[in-house]
Amino acid sequence: MDQQQLLKPIPSDKMSMFSKDELITLLRGEQDLRRQLEIDNDRLRNLNEELKQKRFYIEEQYVTLKNKFFGKSSEKQPSAEDKKKNLKKQVKKKKKVQLPSQRYPEAPLIERHIELETLPECQCCSSKMSDSGMTENSEFLTVIPAQYIVIRQMRHKYRCEKCHGDIQTAPAPPKIKPGSGYSDEMVIDVALSKYCDLIPIERYSSIAGRGGLMDLPPQSLIEQTHYLSDFLMGAYDLLGSEAKLEKVLHADETPSRMLNKENAGKSWYLWGFSGKKTCYFEIHDTRSGDVASSILKNSKCEFLVSDVFSGYAKAVRVSNEYRKENDLPLIKNIYCNAHARRKFKDSESKFPEESQDYLNIYGKIYRLNEMSKKWPDKTIRLCGYMKILFEKIKTQVMEDIGGYSAKSSLGKAMSYFLKNYDSLTLFLENPELPIDNNSQERLLRNPVIGRKTWYGNHSERGAKTTAILFSLVESCKLNKVNPRKYFKKLVEDLHQGKPPYTPATYATNVG
Repeated sequence: MDQQQLLKPIPSDKMSMFSKDELITLLRGEQDLRRQLEIDNDRLRNLNEELKQKRFYIEEQYVTLKNKFFGKSSEKQPSAEDKKKNLKKQVKKKKKVQLPSQRYPEAPLIERHIELETLPECQCCSSKMSDSGMTENSEFLTVIPAQYIVIRQMRHKYRCEKCHGDIQTAPAPPKIKPGSGYSDEMVIDVALSKYCDLIPIERYSSIAGRGGLMDLPPQSLIEQTHYLSDFLMGAYDLLGSEAKLEKVLHADETPSRMLNKENAGKSWYLWGFSGKKTCYFEIHDTRSGDVASSILKNSKCEFLVSDVFSGYAKAVRVSNEYRKENDLPLIKNIYCNAHARRKFKDSESKFPEESQDYLNIYGKIYRLNEMSKKWPDKTIRLCGYMKILFEKIKTQVMEDIGGYSAKSSLGKAMSYFLKNYDSLTLFLENPELPIDNNSQERLLRNPVIGRKTWYGNHSERGAKTTAILFSLVESCKLNKVNPRKYFKKLVEDLHQGKPPYTPATYATNVG
């Protein structure tokens, strides 16, 4: 007999079959059964609600991952001004076409004269024509494919004509790796093809094969990049020193795969630290904040710009303990608003209306921040406007947060913003401070693309080479320096016994 049949009332004509005590027992049993059913129903309702929340959370995660892998990569929201600009571009008049020599003034210009071997006859009187000295000119770009040349180096030997007791040989020109079968120019080309142009060395060998240099061994070329990184270690160390002099230091980290058996299963990370003119990378087998604290402890840094990763909070805490003991300025955490905004963006698929309200306000904040860069004299007033908008988000979050699950994407976004509000808005008090950590994320972009292209490093030595060469290349980009010119000049100067220098120094004093 099921529970519903038990709960049916006893017909009145059958009540006489039971004694008074039996009826009291039946009534109490019915009451107990009802209470148990209510408890079971409450439990099932709670379980059903929990399952709904889990299903909601899984669907939300699915949409987020789908957008991450297959959606648009840009997070930028088009403003009204952007839309107007796009409309103007569509109706914009065509610009006057520049000649290649005008557009690329640094490219070599070769003049090629096109002449007739046999002088033509005049179509009017049939007389032989002569060169008038006038020309009809046109220009076009061309390319000379890479040429691979074998150089036979012959060092002359000198003997004594008098006693014949001595023979001396002309010294070999200095090289990155003495006795190597590759020139310095080729070593630099291989290294920058990988760490600047992100071409895997196996592909470099394939390209060389199509250019006529068959069977160029990739492993041998990889070894040359190690020699180059060792040769440029002095410049890399100077980058580390430059980074420690920055008052505002950016920091971020990303996984770095190690492919050798000794490090199988271990997690390695590429740590990046940067300022206005310096980018410095280190690779470690840990994500502990000790890596960042080793940089910060003896640095001039007063503001660390990062995401809300506990390792950076620990690094600042440890460094500040050391600084208190030595009476040095304390470091403050500046958290990245791009991360806070990104969390609202991630919740947009499930909460489109609510998220859009926050994204619209963030869009206004970022536009005001761009205006403060264009008009520095209006920064204080613009920061005041931004503060009002931040307070508006905070007020709205405090009103809304109770109505959403803490596990939902919108709930997480609101909690993240509220918890880190002070560090997210600290940039409003100091014009030197940035609104986000996007500059450091951009510096990590090439290492991340490289990691996806050649999968990782096969040795700890390879990891060190990656850190050194990416540091120098990305620092060149920060200083608007051509990495190929910098590397060539630096190697030449080091051969002459000159001290190493960073891309910032090259841009100021050498380039």
